[in-house]
Amino acid sequence: MNDIAKPNAEQHRTRTGLDKDDLKRAYLDNLFYVQGRFREVATINDLYQAAAYTVRDRMLERWIKSAQTYKQTNARTVCYLSAEFLLGPHLYNNLVNLGIAETAREAGEELDLDFEQIMDAEEEPGLGNGGLGRLAACYMDSLATLQIPAIGYGIRYEFGIFDQVIVDGWQVEKGDTWLRNGNPWEIPRAKLSFPVGFGGHTESYTGEHGATHMRWVPSLLVNGVAYDTPIMGYGVGNVNLLRLWRSEAPESFNFQAFNVGDYYGAVHAKIEAETISKVLYPNDEPEAGKELRLKQQYFFVSCSLQDMIRLQLGIAGSLDAFHEKFAVQLNDTHPSLAVAELMRLLMDEHLMDWQQAWEITRNTCHFTNHTLLPEALETWSVELFERLLPRHLEIIYEINRRFLDEVRIRFFGDEARVARMSLIDERFGRRVRMAHLAAVGSKAINGVAALHTELLKTTVMRDFYDLWPEKFFNVTNGVTPRRFIVVSNPRLARLITAVCGNDRWIRDLQCLREIEDRAEDHGLHAEWRKVKTAAKQQLANWLGKRTGFTPDPETLFDVQAKRIHEYKRQHLNLLHIVWLYEQIKQNPNVELTPRTFIFGGKAAPGYFMAKLIIKLVNAVGEVVNNDPQVNGYIRVIFMPDFNVKNGQRLYPAADLSEQISMAGKEASGTGNMKFSMNGALTIGTLDGANVEIRDQVGHDNFFLFGMTAPEVQQRQAEGYRPWELYHGNEQLKSAVDLIASGLFSHGDPELFRPLTDNLIHSDPFMVLADFQSYVDRQRDVDRAYRAPHHWDRMSILNTARMGNFSSDRSIQDYVDQIWHVERVPIEI
Repeated sequence: MNDIAKPNAEQHRTRTGLDKDDLKRAYLDNLFYVQGRFREVATINDLYQAAAYTVRDRMLERWIKSAQTYKQTNARTVCYLSAEFLLGPHLYNNLVNLGIAETAREAGEELDLDFEQIMDAEEEPGLGNGGLGRLAACYMDSLATLQIPAIGYGIRYEFGIFDQVIVDGWQVEKGDTWLRNGNPWEIPRAKLSFPVGFGGHTESYTGEHGATHMRWVPSLLVNGVAYDTPIMGYGVGNVNLLRLWRSEAPESFNFQAFNVGDYYGAVHAKIEAETISKVLYPNDEPEAGKELRLKQQYFFVSCSLQDMIRLQLGIAGSLDAFHEKFAVQLNDTHPSLAVAELMRLLMDEHLMDWQQAWEITRNTCHFTNHTLLPEALETWSVELFERLLPRHLEIIYEINRRFLDEVRIRFFGDEARVARMSLIDERFGRRVRMAHLAAVGSKAINGVAALHTELLKTTVMRDFYDLWPEKFFNVTNGVTPRRFIVVSNPRLARLITAVCGNDRWIRDLQCLREIEDRAEDHGLHAEWRKVKTAAKQQLANWLGKRTGFTPDPETLFDVQAKRIHEYKRQHLNLLHIVWLYEQIKQNPNVELTPRTFIFGGKAAPGYFMAKLIIKLVNAVGEVVNNDPQVNGYIRVIFMPDFNVKNGQRLYPAADLSEQISMAGKEASGTGNMKFSMNGALTIGTLDGANVEIRDQVGHDNFFLFGMTAPEVQQRQAEGYRPWELYHGNEQLKSAVDLIASGLFSHGDPELFRPLTDNLIHSDPFMVLADFQSYVDRQRDVDRAYRAPHHWDRMSILNTARMGNFSSDRSIQDYVDQIWHVERVPIEI
């Protein structure tokens, strides 16, 4: 049997070989035997799927070898729990990580295939809203590259983040049907499923030895079914696992209901169960949305922990050393229920006593906080918790009782502190504080940038820092250079490799320092500018096809691409553009560097002000781009449907990166890193990772403006009065008034009134306070760009000094400070 099952050498090469002939043979086999097509009738999707299966085959041998080795060595494993994984397209990234991108291109050419068209045919899995999910994806890439055993756990959303289309300047959301053509990268594990309960009641019972135990009797059960995706490391044999859960009904069709004519009832359970993993982050404004979101969070946490328990029992036969086997990282508050669920599983299902279960839980979990916005720290009503997760609420109450006893002893007589630290917020209706649950139940708490971590300690988590200073760490975010330089910007990657004389920098980004020695070299400046111009031309061509407007690549590309939110201050950027528009209208001979302002980003469907900002971007663009007196100086364009795939087009083309959030609001940011890695200069505030980027690239190579976080706090404490700023700065007043006048709304002064009134009377993110500083620094940008060698030198130094912002460094920080796991190299 073994001889029959084992493939011969030629079959093995077809599945695993990396040379050109092996790839060609494998591709044709997959097109014929997997897709059931021959070349003449194959669609572009058939051609893409055949390519994907060809690459996946080469990953599977490494994947299986990795899993076998991790099991045989009982390797300590990182389990990264995240409600989002914004992976981006797989195909070219996996070709790069396998080291066969150019070989595959040559094989495709010999088969008369359009390589670029096939790469572009891949649907992007939109399993995340933005930075949080993309960070998780970068970390999975780095975990595999650093040879750290890891499993990513999340939800296999049937519909990811919406596709954004712009209609009459407004954002319109369309469903993201990323699975409509199938997903060749995943392997369904139909037999690997776990039951997940909701609702019902709890009851106590007496066990075999007279001990009292609790039992949860849910009123609804769903199954979580595993779908596995291999995550390949760069230049190594390691392939880690991303396991996403899909919700299903235990019984998908009720024949009894069908037979009596209740056709809806026959499939009701299936519909209700599948709704849980149907769509990424439902609109949680209605109560039904809140309930579904809580269900999603518990669903994937429960499946993931049950899976870890299965793995540990299979290896050790006992859960006593569970915390030694697994390091569970909670990516923000969404997986915080892991604390209560692990306690439930250990006590109720595996009959541990409280003390042992708590010791294991608090040594297993580690919590990453991603926000300083109090309103973004998740809370859930006790009433909803009681209805959906009654056993977990009991456990949370007991955790809270024991925890607050500790607080009372440590901070004797400080009942105000006790109330602030309680897991239950008793103000404005009783609510469960998820960040507090994660903090109490975790061994370590980390922020995601040096400033963010310090602000955590002094603001939203100050009380916890006072109690447990030893729990707090900083791990500044990073991004993977494989996707965001090698995949996104292959021309720049080739130039860096040529300058360095090798490609070690792809795995050790600190090696980029080697190009710093040539920062003054005008010959390198010419090559550098040639690479940048080619990227700008490529983006311009794409924008022309998508929007009907083709920007001039000779202009300065000034880019702000990120989630649309008031704290990120896209409207500050717009005020500057409107101010420029006025300057040109008043003085057509003004000396200005021609610019193309490019915006990109999605607004949450229920966020009116963010959607109004998108409308204003497009409205300003409509006026500016059609005014012949102005459009030779400035143009404005909104890039629709900003996602990973489109970001890969945008990051290489940017000259200037707008990182202009109010100081103290952005936890870290990662777009700032992607732009800088690709040679864009930054105009920004001292917020998030901007602080560290500026320190690394050099203060002279960063356009700093605006208040610092302490200055913001002081101004707020003194009473911020935007009305006075509005009246005290004629240029600012004129720009705001021009928006309010109706010029950009076809004479309708009411359209943008909510935005202008908010700025004048409230301005919660101090746009008006930072306006003049921002405009002044933009003048400096203008002058610097008119000195090409000076600009090129700054651009080169930005790239050369970004080594600290690789996600490889971030993961190494987690390994050294928090997880304490060992590398397990896989030899192929």
